[in-house]
This record gives sequence, structure tokens and C-alpha cells, in this order.
Amino acid sequence: MSEEQAAAGTAEGQGPVRISETLGRQLENKREDLFEKFEITDGFPPEVLEEAEERTDGVQEEIQSEVEEREDLREMTTWTTDPVDAQDFDDALSVEERDDEYVLWVHIADVSHYVHPGSAMWEEAIDRGNTVYLSGYTIHMLPPTLAESVCSLVPNEDRLAHTVEMHLDKEHLSFENIEIYKSVIQSDERLTYTQAEERLDDEDAALHEESRLVFDIADRMHEQRKEDGSLVLNPRRDRAHTIIEECMLKANKAVTHELMWNRGVEAVYRVHPQPTPDEWGEALREIQELDGVSIPGSTWDDPRKAVNATLEQAPERQLGKIQWAVMKVMPRAKYMNDPFGGHHALNFEIYGHFTSPIRRMSDLVNHWIVDTNDVPEDLVQLCDHASERQKAGETCEREYKNFLQEVGLDPNQVNNRGIVVDEDVDEIQY
Repeated sequence: MSEEQAAAGTAEGQGPVRISETLGRQLENKREDLFEKFEITDGFPPEVLEEAEERTDGVQEEIQSEVEEREDLREMTTWTTDPVDAQDFDDALSVEERDDEYVLWVHIADVSHYVHPGSAMWEEAIDRGNTVYLSGYTIHMLPPTLAESVCSLVPNEDRLAHTVEMHLDKEHLSFENIEIYKSVIQSDERLTYTQAEERLDDEDAALHEESRLVFDIADRMHEQRKEDGSLVLNPRRDRAHTIIEECMLKANKAVTHELMWNRGVEAVYRVHPQPTPDEWGEALREIQELDGVSIPGSTWDDPRKAVNATLEQAPERQLGKIQWAVMKVMPRAKYMNDPFGGHHALNFEIYGHFTSPIRRMSDLVNHWIVDTNDVPEDLVQLCDHASERQKAGETCEREYKNFLQEVGLDPNQVNNRGIVVDEDVDEIQY
């Protein structure tokens, strides 16, 4: 648990969850069993840790030496938005309204500058595939020494970034121009989601105007996605989450648009097959039978729009059941070296990942391809491995969450507040 999270919990009268030594040993043993079952490695090899330490030496001097070779965006208003307990900040936003367009900048930590083919950290990241988030416990893809320092876009410090600059038509929010380049940025502020919500309402607060502008754009992108047939399983998300989700989707879409249509290169694309008509029919029938739920008749021809419309008007108590009915029939998305087949849930013809290179190997490989236009020879194997490791990580996360519930712990409380083992505690103390 981070110091900020601990302080927030104390201020609200909610410190970490306290458990007995016996239960603490049970959790530790369960994690070890799961790590073995899913071939998840917790600690890092010495050579990887040594390399990470070396790459964090002389950071500011190295950044200054890079300035002339990159776009210098340090004077641009830029900020990050993350959960209160975030350990690293790998994406930041900037926005501007012009007479005939909006310009949206999504700045992503330039991880591939530090982690590249031939390095020990690259090989380890490829092997791990992704960061695994158990409730209250994280198994990182990259050494925290690196991820939480030079690759974290902390405020008031120069950082190397990979910037996606998107010029958007004001009427349709379509791409007028896309530029992807290496940059140097300096974040003005690190906001939590709660703080981002407050800035939207406080007209005197710093970043208020920028926050309102980017929310207006993100909200329009969200509604546009739904109208175009994108499945939205969480329609009641707050404004701050809407900003981040929509801006990251737009940036990912921009990058893969550039890779496929402008460069015609292979990359790590995200392909999501669609359920069969019978599977969709089964899901919709299950939803329609729920108490207090009715699927609008005008939407039955498009299952995604039917689910969206139903979620928006369904009772709160039924949201989880509707979401589960859909998830049961959804095929698992896969990483592939070409995008054809598209992403069914998002209803995107082409899609891939770029915005989370600290925690996903797929994004890290795409950063390398975008920068060098050099496609790894083993790209097909990398895609297959990324898919396998994602499945293993998600299954591990689910099994650990179920175990916490079995022993009487609330996974959400554990995740939000952390755990402290206390020899004087006999029962779980929230």
C-alpha cells in the first residue's frame, strides 16, 4: 500500500485491514501455490535488477541529452490521472481547442528507451507478458526501480515520452491528422480520480478549463462509440474514468491506424471474435428473464446496442447479472500479428495496445515497432505468448479473489486499503 493510500485511509478513519499471523501465512501460501500453477515469477533475477539500477543513474543528464533529438513539450500544460494507490504513472494528457479542430495529446512513458531488445529487462518483460494484480499484491512486469522512477510521469520532473498527437475534426471527432513522436514532457500535476472529478466542478481550480474541455471531447467520443455499436458494459462510470478510458482508446486506435494504413506493417494487434448468433441469443434471453429488466424492442437486431440500452435503464441490483450473461458468451480476445477480424466488443475494424508499456508486453513491443519500424522476427510467437500470459494472469487474479472471499476477506477492501499482519489480532479487523 502506498503512503498516499495509507494517509487517505487514516484521514477517513479507514486504515489497512488487519489480519492474524495465521491468516497471513494462509494468504502467502496461496499466492505461492498460484504462482507455481500459473508459472508466475514474483522476484526478479539479479541481472535484471542490476540493469534497472544502472538505467536509473544519471537520469536528468540523459534526458537533457535527448532534448535536441525530440519534441520539447515541457511548456505544454500536461497532467496525469490515476487511482489513489497507483504505483506508476505511464500516461498523461494535454488538450487544446482551435478554430477548426481539437488537438489531443496522449503522452506515454517511453519505456522502450530503457527496455529494448537485447537487454535483460526486455527478455524478462517478454517472458512475464504482463503485470499481475492480485488484491493487495502486485507482480510487476518491469522492475519497480525502473517503472516507478524514470518511466513514471511524476509531476514537475522532465520525463521521456512517446506522444500521440491527434488532430480531431470538431464535428465528427474523426482523425484529421495523426503524429506519433518521441518527446520530453513535464507533468504539471498528478491527479487522483477523485481530484479529477473535483476539478471539473471547481471553476477556480487549476486545470479546470482543460478538464472540462477534455471531458466534453471524451463524453462525445463515448456516445459516438455507443452509437456506432461499441459494447459498453460499464455505462455508469464517472467523468474522470470516462476521460481516461476514451482518450486511451482513441490513442490506441490512432497508433494502430498509423501502423496498418499508413505503414502497412505487422504489429501486436488486438483481435476480438464475435459470439455466434445462437450465443448472443442465449445471452439476450437470459437478460430478458431478469426481474425488472426489459430489452428495448428496437435494439434486438444489434446485440451490443441491446445490451447498452438495457444496462442504462436496468435496476442497479441487476447490472452484475447482465454483465455476466454477456461475458459468458464472449470469446477471449487475442493478440495477433494482423488486425483482420477486428475487435467485436469495441466494434473497431483495427485495434491494438500502446498506452500501457509498463504493464503490458504487447504495448512495449508496439512502442519498439512504432519507433524503429522494425518488426521482430518472432512476432507471431510473441503474440501467442502475450495471449497466454494474459489468460494466466487473469485466471490467477480471479482464483486469488475467490480465495480471499472463502477466508472471509473482502477483495475490494483488501485492494483499496492493503493488509497488515498483526500478532494481537484474532479476527479480521476492517
